[in-house]
Amino acid sequence: MEISIKSGSPEKQRGACVVVGVFDHRKPSLAAELLDQAANGYLADILRRGDMDGKQGTSLLLHNVPGLPCERVLLVGLGKEREFRDKPYLDAVRSAIKALSNIGVSEAILYLTEIPVKKRDLAWNVEQAVLVASDALYRFDQMKSKPEETKKNLRKLVLGVQRRGDLAQGEAAAARGQAIAAGIKLAKDLGNLPGNVCTPSYLADQAKALAKEFSLGVEVMERAEIEKLGMGSFLSVAKGSDEPPRFIVLNYKGGEKKQKPVVLIGKGITFDSGGISLKPGADMDEMKYDMCGAASVLGALRAAAELKLPLNVTGLIATCENMPNGRANKPGDVVTSMSGQTIEILNTDAEGRLILCDALTYAEKLDPACVVDIATLTGACVIALGHVATGLLANDDGLARELLHAGEVAADRCWQLPLWDDYQEQLKSNFADMANIGGRPGGTITAACFLSKFAGKYDWAHLDIAGTAWKSGKEKGGTGRPVALLVHFLAKRAEAG
Repeated sequence: MEISIKSGSPEKQRGACVVVGVFDHRKPSLAAELLDQAANGYLADILRRGDMDGKQGTSLLLHNVPGLPCERVLLVGLGKEREFRDKPYLDAVRSAIKALSNIGVSEAILYLTEIPVKKRDLAWNVEQAVLVASDALYRFDQMKSKPEETKKNLRKLVLGVQRRGDLAQGEAAAARGQAIAAGIKLAKDLGNLPGNVCTPSYLADQAKALAKEFSLGVEVMERAEIEKLGMGSFLSVAKGSDEPPRFIVLNYKGGEKKQKPVVLIGKGITFDSGGISLKPGADMDEMKYDMCGAASVLGALRAAAELKLPLNVTGLIATCENMPNGRANKPGDVVTSMSGQTIEILNTDAEGRLILCDALTYAEKLDPACVVDIATLTGACVIALGHVATGLLANDDGLARELLHAGEVAADRCWQLPLWDDYQEQLKSNFADMANIGGRPGGTITAACFLSKFAGKYDWAHLDIAGTAWKSGKEKGGTGRPVALLVHFLAKRAEAG
C-alpha cells in the first residue's frame, strides 16, 4: 500500500473517499465541520437524525455529498472527546481502514491524524496511523494454494494535514512508520511460517538476504564453529533435532567506526516441542512462534537500516529446534556453557535460556554499549501481564527506563519486574553451578535471574515477549512486537549520539 502526506483543507479534496471523525453525542471533528460548511449543513442534518452517533467503532459511508468534490465521505466514530487518548485513536484508525476495505475503496484521504490526542503530537498520530493501517491490511496467505478472495484492496492512503507547515513533520513521521511497518511485517511473516519451512537454516538465509539488501555484515556459524566457541548449553538443545543449528551475527554499521554497538539478541527456537519434558498436544502448533525474538531482531535491524540510523547495531540469533530424539537433553543432565558455568537441566522445556546464555557470553566479545535480549521465554509472563505488556527485567535502571520510554512512545509497552538477588536462591543446584529452572513462583523473574548470571559484564535488559509476540484464537498469528519498541529505543540512542 502506498502511503503519503498531503496538505490542504478536507472540503477541497478530490478522489474516492475523505475520512473524518465524529465524537460521541454527534459532535463533529474540525475536519468534519469544514466538510459540513461546504455541504451547507448536509452532515449536520445526518447527525441530527441519528444516523451516526459518534460512538467508538461505528462508521457511516456517505455518497455524493453536495458541495464536495470527493466521491464519498466516511464518518468514523471517535467515542468521548474527553477520553480521546491513545487506544481510542488507534481504534478509530483501525475502524476506518476496515470500513474502507469492506467498501472496496482503492484510495482514501484520512483526516483523523489531525485530531488532538492527549499527550501526543502530529508525528505520533501519523506514525501510528501508518502502523495501524499496515497491520489492519496485513494478510498471510503464502501457504495457501488459492488465497482468499477479498474486495478491492486499499492501494493508496493519504494522510491529510491542513497546515502546510506540518508537512515536513508528517512526512518524516510517515517514513519512520513505514520503515517500522516493514520490519513488523518481516517479523510477522517469519513467525507465521510453519516450522517445516522456517527452520534455523531458513532464518540464516533470511539474515543473508537482509544483509544483501541493506549492505549489512553477516556471519552464519554452523555446528562445528559453534562447538569451537564452546557453546555447550546452546548445542545441548540443538542435539535433539535433525535440523542443524545456526548462530547468526548481523552487523549494521551506521555509527562511527569506534562506536560501541548496541547488541540485540533473539531467541530462535523454530519449533519447541518441549523436548523430553514434552508439552501437551493442545496448541503445540503455536510453538512455531518460539522464534519471534529472533524475528523481531531481524525486523528491528531492517528498520534501522532503512532509516539509516547513525548507530552501530549487532544482532545475535541463536537458532535451533527443541525436539525429543534419543540424543536430546534429559532432566538431570549437566551441561557446560560458553562461560564455563555448569547448568543442571531440570526441565528440557526451559530451553530458551539455555541458548540465550551462550549468546549473552558471546556478546562480551563485542564490547557492547548495552545488550537487550528478546525472547518468548516464559508462560509465567503471560499469567503476570497477559497479552498487553511485554515483561522487562534489567541489571541497569537507566537502560530499563530507556526501554520503558521507547515502549510508551511506540505504543508497544513493556512493564518492569524486579531482578533482586533474593530470587537467585531458587536456581541453586546440588550438582551444578545452577539449575535451569527455579520452580513455579516468580517464573519470569527466575528465568531472567538465570540469564543475568551470563550478563554481568555490561548493561543488559531482557524482554519477555511470550504474551505479546502472537495472538491465539480466531486471529491467530504473529504480532511483530516488539519491533516498534526496539526501533524507537535505537532511534533515541542514535539521537543521543
